[in-house]
Amino acid sequence: MTLLYWLSEILDINLLGYITIRAGISFFLALFFTLFLMPRFIKWAQKTSSVQPINEWAPDRHKDKAKTPTMGGIVFIFSTILASLISIKFSNIYALGSILTLGLFTIIGFQDDYAKIKKNANLAGLKARTKLLLQIISALIITTFLYQLTGFSTELYLPFMKNPILDMGVYAIFFWVTVIIATSNAVNLTDGLDGLATVPSIVALTSFSIIIYITGHATISAYLLMPNINIGEVAIVSSALIGALTGFLWYNCHPAEVFMGDSGSLTVGAFLGYLAIISKSEILLLLIGSIFVIETLSVILQVGSYKFRKKRVFLMAPIHHHFEMKKWAENKIIVRFWIIAIISNIIALISLKIR
Repeated sequence: MTLLYWLSEILDINLLGYITIRAGISFFLALFFTLFLMPRFIKWAQKTSSVQPINEWAPDRHKDKAKTPTMGGIVFIFSTILASLISIKFSNIYALGSILTLGLFTIIGFQDDYAKIKKNANLAGLKARTKLLLQIISALIITTFLYQLTGFSTELYLPFMKNPILDMGVYAIFFWVTVIIATSNAVNLTDGLDGLATVPSIVALTSFSIIIYITGHATISAYLLMPNINIGEVAIVSSALIGALTGFLWYNCHPAEVFMGDSGSLTVGAFLGYLAIISKSEILLLLIGSIFVIETLSVILQVGSYKFRKKRVFLMAPIHHHFEMKKWAENKIIVRFWIIAIISNIIALISLKIR
């Protein structure tokens, strides 16, 4: 029973029982909460000097962003959780798992952001090992929750194929942990320009919301030859995050008035990983999150090349900094990355029919 279900019974409005209606309501609730709270948070952050420390190696144009408030992720994640708790059915364990994912990774991100602000240094957050350990522990909690409490299928599916290719058994936990941590850090790496990570996240969440709704619908999933799992309620949480990120983008578009910080980027990434797992779209995530994959690969290539060849592949990594060093306008980089994200997600959704 949720607040919306209670209202549906009191007011005798059956419409509130539909996932699509509650997803729409959660979107607008989260959007409203974010638009209402964010300007107040920005004022508080400015007064308390909770601003973004700039990496000394970053391009010179980033120096102008040194006084921009950070940790905006706390606001839009709080808005997402609040809107979701109003809209979801608490009896759906997958929806509760999504709330757990948001909560755990927000705590990690906040600790990292707070350490950077306190020490006034971009690289003075949580130590890499500590951060990774916390991510592993959180991901283990989430995946063990799926494996033990829900009896979730451990079968692995590939795009364009209607049948699973293998059953991973207990090893699925390790695979799922990798998916969550990799996606969490990939979004974190992408969050380097105004709105750069926000729109690709919105687009990816939209794709997953559609896939999750289909997977949770017996008739549509059967028609598209997709697995049928009772995860439809999670689309409501995903819709809430889309609304919250849309409200955040109002203040995060260039020139940004606030950054999401690790509180937001780590959490959004982990949530995308969770959505990929429960919708059996772990491999399709590579296409849905193409921008995040490209950014991560650019860092891996840069570090690997310098370590073994003592040469750089890019002028600077992640790759969005490479284009900055080539004197591309910031808006041009951002919008072109958005276009790539939109196109790759359209292709991902088209692939659902080709099985």
